[in-house]
Amino acid sequence: MAQELDQAPEGARVPFSRTPKALREAIAQHAPVLLPDFDKHWKRAIADTYDLRPVPAFMARWWIEYTIARDPELDARLHDLELRAAESTDIAEARALLDEAARIRDKALRTEPGE
Repeated sequence: MAQELDQAPEGARVPFSRTPKALREAIAQHAPVLLPDFDKHWKRAIADTYDLRPVPAFMARWWIEYTIARDPELDARLHDLELRAAESTDIAEARALLDEAARIRDKALRTEPGE
């Protein structure tokens, strides 16, 4: 059962339905810095095209972004990995760093609302 986001104690993870509207509300409340990009992407990829086929990919991408952004330590870790990979002159090291970043994103995608 979906719950209202504002009914949770501070810092609690509240389950909600995985709909664009619910995700937008969660982003607005817990990761507002993402909201302008979320809205622009929605308008460009979905609203302006009148095509709902991209919605699952859109939701997956923004679910990952939201899940990572609501955890400042994880967000910092991911950005550090990506920065170090970009600056690395060793291809094996860069690949290992990007593989770790990909694992973080994959885990974020598999995170359920409320976790």
